[in-house]
Amino acid sequence: MDQARGIGRSVFAATLLVVGGVLNIIWGIAAIGNSSFFTQNAHYVFSNLKTWGWITLILGILELIASVSLVRGGLYGRWFAITMGCLAAVDSLLNIPAYPFWSIAVFALSLWIVHGLIIYGEAA
Repeated sequence: MDQARGIGRSVFAATLLVVGGVLNIIWGIAAIGNSSFFTQNAHYVFSNLKTWGWITLILGILELIASVSLVRGGLYGRWFAITMGCLAAVDSLLNIPAYPFWSIAVFALSLWIVHGLIIYGEAA
């Protein structure tokens, strides 16, 4: 029973990583293209909107790679996915001044991923 419960959490976390990765890729591409969706007077931690878009795009791609690694199994995939979830959480927190509600939603998604993967190895 414990093994099936842990596998379910891992698959759920991998699914959330795919969702977060796709959202970050879309967000990054829109930022790189200077979409009118973004506020023009926002101040970013790293340089400007294009730089932030590249950072977010790369994190999104790494999240997708982490989800594939997690589905394939193994300890490395689990720790890589935890690391990517933590980096996505930090990335979303640095976006709070420009987009507070979106950033908090992505932060919560990232914390849910990390929580599910950390308790994966625990007994019930």
